[in-house]
Amino acid sequence: MNYREFAGAVEKQMNYKLEGGVRASLYTAVKNNAKERTGVVIESPGINISPTIYLEEYFEDYLKGKNLEIIVSEILGFYDSIKQEASWDCERLRSYDGVKQRIVFKLVNTMKNRKFLDTVPHRSFFDLSIVFYVLFEVTEEGTAAMTVSDSHAKQWKVTADILWADAVRNVRRLLPAEFVTMNHALREMLMEKGENTGHEKEDGNLLPGNNSERDGMYILSNVLRSYGAACIAYPNILEMIGEILQGDYYILPSSVHEVVVVPYSAGLDIAELDEMVREINVTQVAEEEVLSNHAYLYRRSTGMLCGGNARRKGRAAG
Repeated sequence: MNYREFAGAVEKQMNYKLEGGVRASLYTAVKNNAKERTGVVIESPGINISPTIYLEEYFEDYLKGKNLEIIVSEILGFYDSIKQEASWDCERLRSYDGVKQRIVFKLVNTMKNRKFLDTVPHRSFFDLSIVFYVLFEVTEEGTAAMTVSDSHAKQWKVTADILWADAVRNVRRLLPAEFVTMNHALREMLMEKGENTGHEKEDGNLLPGNNSERDGMYILSNVLRSYGAACIAYPNILEMIGEILQGDYYILPSSVHEVVVVPYSAGLDIAELDEMVREINVTQVAEEEVLSNHAYLYRRSTGMLCGGNARRKGRAAG
């Protein structure tokens, strides 16, 4: 059974078990970097919010021998934990005032998303593009968001410049940046997995001025660790990192969710860093989460960022 056949079998069994007019159907979405993913969308009568559950991990369990009926029961259990009991107020989407305070942005690769960028307002950022979305809700189960399309911008009578001005204000409140040492990030990851690291849960964010901890590598992301690579386009963040490190530094885009920051060293060659980024993207990063195949260099003395395949230079967005 291939993935498409597996998804069809899951859809059939779910509809056999779902009650009260709730129905499951297959849905294929075009994700970041033009990557297509097929899952099941579950629609409830009278509710205008329909979660989509992607099935790749469940398919891996199936290939390892897990029974299909058990898998469907697990999917239904997950659905019960995330389903919405009330509809969103769609009237808020009709005017820009209804969403203005929830506009934020993320970074995507320009070349890999050319068709997508033809349909949304955006701004260029080296070999990347800034695109906007409405962050409706953040819960323990995840986030609810909507990409801002050209049709939305036309309805709201806003431009990319207006969206940008509001987004840079909103991210400070909704998605504040965090800059932590690699060691802190690893400890945080192990604690999330329930492993005893010998350390208490701590705030390792260096941006507020907590500069006691030092490392050879750092992680820059937002508090949700979701599309946190966009933090390199936050106004003043790159300058703040330069102050903390007291020097120039490289930015290695490890995914759309975060970047790795490495203090400048004459022994580090930018071409070798590019090759390292490319190798990690191929071997360790899901295709839809790849941001860029290039490293970037921030020069503290000039406030300039150099990077991208053309080695272009420019000031941080702001």
